[in-house]
Amino acid sequence: MPVVLDMPVTQFLLFNSRSIMVVTMRNIKSLSYVVALSSLSAASLAIYSSAAVADETVVIGHVAPLTGEVAQLGKDNENGARLAVEEINAKGLVINGQKIVLELDSEDDGADPRTATQVAQKLVDEKVVAVVGHMESGTSIPASKIYSDAGITMITPSATNPALTQQGFNNVFRLVATDAQQGPALAKYASTNLKIKTVAIVDDATAYGQGLADEFEKAAKKLGISVLSRDATNDKAVDFRAILTKIKSEKPDAIMYGGLDATGGPFTKQSAQLGLQAKVLAGDGVCSDRLAGLAGTAVDRVVCSQPGTSPEKMPGGDAFKAKYQKRYGHGMEIYAPFTYDAVYIVVDAMRRANSTDPSKIRAAMPATNYEGVTGETKFDTKGDLRNGVISIYDYQSGKKTFIDQVTM
Repeated sequence: MPVVLDMPVTQFLLFNSRSIMVVTMRNIKSLSYVVALSSLSAASLAIYSSAAVADETVVIGHVAPLTGEVAQLGKDNENGARLAVEEINAKGLVINGQKIVLELDSEDDGADPRTATQVAQKLVDEKVVAVVGHMESGTSIPASKIYSDAGITMITPSATNPALTQQGFNNVFRLVATDAQQGPALAKYASTNLKIKTVAIVDDATAYGQGLADEFEKAAKKLGISVLSRDATNDKAVDFRAILTKIKSEKPDAIMYGGLDATGGPFTKQSAQLGLQAKVLAGDGVCSDRLAGLAGTAVDRVVCSQPGTSPEKMPGGDAFKAKYQKRYGHGMEIYAPFTYDAVYIVVDAMRRANSTDPSKIRAAMPATNYEGVTGETKFDTKGDLRNGVISIYDYQSGKKTFIDQVTM
């Protein structure tokens, strides 16, 4: 409210936030005029005060393939991150006395390394404080240098190639076990539980697919599994019959496929159509709920690994699945809980740094000790998750089913 000083009846002083008004009795036609002036001053003060403490918008980037063959996985990642942003904004976030409103800038890298670097530079130019992504190793590795040069935290929920965190960058973190853990876990399960003695290996020639196949091959040989052949296709292939016909003549107990579900599904389906009896072993890129639609009834021969705790075993898994279903009207795919936790981990770093400055957020990240939906998150000196977990699944009557968990 304005302040009215005790002055002669013929004159008043009205204070508001920016000025002093002198009002004489001859200017006042009625008491309502004084009230109007008082209300105007009060409104001016309210507007001025509100402007002084306006909310600060802080932008977090997210990158995944939102178009193309694996867009459903990328959209799932985006949904998890957006759910966290919406929750945090609803609860209210204050950093260093300033109310913060988070905004998610979600970009599409199309699963293409060149596009990934362009998108990374765009986010740097837009001054995001951190990036949740990218989804794949082949896009995360080239993009990571751009974020490193800009001093911006990059936290991937799903890129598993060990090379990502072996570059010496201090801004790169990941929330899942690496292929150096996933490959051996899958090989160990194949040897110990499935009694596999011989295997043929095929990869899609991407950083992810080839890297996972390499790690599986090394571990399989150490376990005494005979690797009969090693072949490569590509991540856009639709016809695998030439490779599979060759493999059929080798009569392996299993075929290990390093790639994504968009190719892994048809690969599995065609193996059955050619009369192969071999199990198909695969990593997290293949291990999706939609695989049954891509592989048909042949999906029941698939055994796949997935870095991270199964949603059934996650401390907050059931509650998260319910929230996700309510928000989006359908179930989650694979890594939405990890992108959800990634946003909360970035905000946790903001709180501990008491700042939204990207350099201070990055400096706070190594000391992360966060308990979220996916469990405990602590990072080693490279930015990898300590005590990584690998979950093993198969498909029973077309339904993805959790069967085992390995702590590495």
